[in-house]
Amino acid sequence: MVSLRALDRKLWRDLWHMRGQAFAIALVVMCGVGTYVMFISTLASLRTTQDSYYREYRFAQVFASLKRAPESLRQRIAAIPGVDAVDTRVVAQVRLEMPDFDEPVTALMVSLPDAGPHGLNALHLREGRLPLPARADEVVVSTPFAKAHGLHPGGRFDAILKGRRQTLRVVGTALSPEFIQQLRPGSAFPDPKRYGVMWMERRALGQAYELDGAFNDLALSLRPGADEQDVIERVDELIDPFGGLGAYGRVDQRSHRFLGQELQQLGTLASLFPTMFMGVAAFLLNVVIGRLVAMQREQIATLKAFGYGNLAVLWHYLKLVAAIAGAGVIGGTGLGIWLGKLLSAIYMEFYYFPFLKFILQPLTVVEAAMASLLAAGAGTVMAVWRAARLSPAQAMRPEPPAHYHETGVEKLGLKRWLSQPTRMIVRHIRRRALQSAVTVLGIALACGIIMTGLFQRDTVGYMLNVQYDMSQREDLSVSFTDPTAYRARFDLLGLPGIEHVEVFRAVPVRLRHGHLEYRTGIRGVEPGGDIQRLLDAELRPVPLPPDGILLTDYLGKILDVGVGERIVVEVLEGDRPRREATVVGLVKEYLGVSGYMDLAALNRFMHEGPTISGAYLSVDRAQLGRLYERLRETPRVAAVAERVQEIRNFNRMMDETMLFFTYVATAFAVIIAFGVIYNSARIALTERGRELASLRVLGFTRAEIAYILLGELGILTLVAIPLGLWLGEGMCYYIARTLQSDLFRVPVVLEPRTYAFAVTVVLVSSMLSGLAVRRRLDRLDLIGVLKTPE
Repeated sequence: MVSLRALDRKLWRDLWHMRGQAFAIALVVMCGVGTYVMFISTLASLRTTQDSYYREYRFAQVFASLKRAPESLRQRIAAIPGVDAVDTRVVAQVRLEMPDFDEPVTALMVSLPDAGPHGLNALHLREGRLPLPARADEVVVSTPFAKAHGLHPGGRFDAILKGRRQTLRVVGTALSPEFIQQLRPGSAFPDPKRYGVMWMERRALGQAYELDGAFNDLALSLRPGADEQDVIERVDELIDPFGGLGAYGRVDQRSHRFLGQELQQLGTLASLFPTMFMGVAAFLLNVVIGRLVAMQREQIATLKAFGYGNLAVLWHYLKLVAAIAGAGVIGGTGLGIWLGKLLSAIYMEFYYFPFLKFILQPLTVVEAAMASLLAAGAGTVMAVWRAARLSPAQAMRPEPPAHYHETGVEKLGLKRWLSQPTRMIVRHIRRRALQSAVTVLGIALACGIIMTGLFQRDTVGYMLNVQYDMSQREDLSVSFTDPTAYRARFDLLGLPGIEHVEVFRAVPVRLRHGHLEYRTGIRGVEPGGDIQRLLDAELRPVPLPPDGILLTDYLGKILDVGVGERIVVEVLEGDRPRREATVVGLVKEYLGVSGYMDLAALNRFMHEGPTISGAYLSVDRAQLGRLYERLRETPRVAAVAERVQEIRNFNRMMDETMLFFTYVATAFAVIIAFGVIYNSARIALTERGRELASLRVLGFTRAEIAYILLGELGILTLVAIPLGLWLGEGMCYYIARTLQSDLFRVPVVLEPRTYAFAVTVVLVSSMLSGLAVRRRLDRLDLIGVLKTPE
């Protein structure tokens, strides 16, 4: 019986001999596995952390706000079938005056539950303690706000509570599952420097807002199996006489919704990028391994001649590729864990969890390893089987020289313009058309996958330009504490530094079309405005019609409604009117979804006089300090947002999430591109080594045989580049289409620099591979060629 130890020694010698190619293949596998592990482990970790946080700190499932209701209503709400626990609260928007910070700051003040730490939406204290019942000046502040302002227990600042200034003392910092993402009303991005959340003892906050023995907000948890929609309808019936603004489920709670959209986006990326990278890696692995094994045709025959059976030979080569792919899987798993922890840490900074449960499920590694090993094994089995079918005597002979014929290019009369080496290149490409096509496809895929990493960078810049340069052009936006008479517009014009004012009316609504509904807001604006502009699909300003409603295009898709159709508008404030409106147009926005109406039409729709909720301002930035001071002194101003700061927040969010994927994907794509091209060049050299050495014996110079081999690689690369750019565009469009959500939409924007970078990487990889191959060309075994019998 033939010993298998000799095959094992051969395996390690083969690995050492082909160490360059093995390393390049392992890198390709590592990139595919690393991408898969990074995304899947991050997504699983964040979802597990979210579920644990919600469960351990009793995040509520139904929420509602109202004007004022007596505490006795709580018992009636608790008696609703399916309700498990009820927390009534006092909630108020307050203005703050922070030490050493001149800009306006606002906060949401929430009363602590009467049940203390055992109530719903429990606090996770990071520092200090909870406020004492007897102290009306003690507050717990949210951790991100405390970090932004350097607050710790013992710190003090002033707050305006229902028109009265009060000095508050920080006794603790905390996080809450209700405010994982802390968004200022009207803003799409968190800004902890200018907006925060705080908690105060229930009696103290209630007395400050004349709600002692009453409440204006509530949170519910449900029993398992409870009908959430039925509970919401019953809650609405009970709170409607008390100015109820409409109960809603956790899915519409702002923080949870924002986080859910982000995790949905991450889930989409977790299915797209790993699939792309693993798919490309598997394809290239199959092709490269298949060609590598096919080149060992004579060795397979020799092994069979010495008594090794087909299964033993096949197992030997499977172990060879398993060693290469296994190294890539091990490296990719380690890299994926490291990147997964980095990405999770980014989310921990952006979404405020008190802890992170990082999880790497064994199945994730198994799936990545199986995909890589199966791809490599498939190429191996086919190549070994083809060689094993030949008899040992036949297989040990060198393959007969290929028959070449004139190509179509030569028959067109161009033959006399082509040198002899050039004709050899063209004929060889035609002779091995399938292998040439596979090489072109491999290089094209590598080129295209580079573009998928870079297009998001281009997209972010484009979205920023459309949103904040073409549409939202104000310097500041001001929101009032309550709907205010139109004359407040003229009061604003009298403030220092304000050059132009455009007012708006914001109304929370629930829009319905058939069985579809969506909770959002309608913004009434004045026609002909220059600061706030609505844009169509071609980014041209849209004139505001005197009647009807405009919807963002994505909201139109959510509601499955088109121009000319009617929708039901249920207002969630005031008398909560419910009326129909005609959709008169769709506008283009990349951030958020909402509806727009003519200001006068919205006032008529609400059966109110000329009323506004805020204003967009153009200001003289030289007088910004004085303006901030005056706005802080204006009682009805609830919040001030600066466009420059909104842009910074936008960039921060993109830099910390989306662009992280860009950098990782681009780095991996570059590695894959080099691995593909380098292996193609090395395999071409090995396949044609005897032929090129023979040409040297016949008198061809080193430069000429290098031209023959590398010229073929150059032609295939140049053919692959336009195909790769086309494939890259297709991948980018597919990614953009799958990343659509009501949080933001991703347009496909590809700058010339993205195309240039992808082409440059492919060309540089070709040149570096060519240089590596050229060194081996200079060491061809001419003596071995002379000894080979023909």
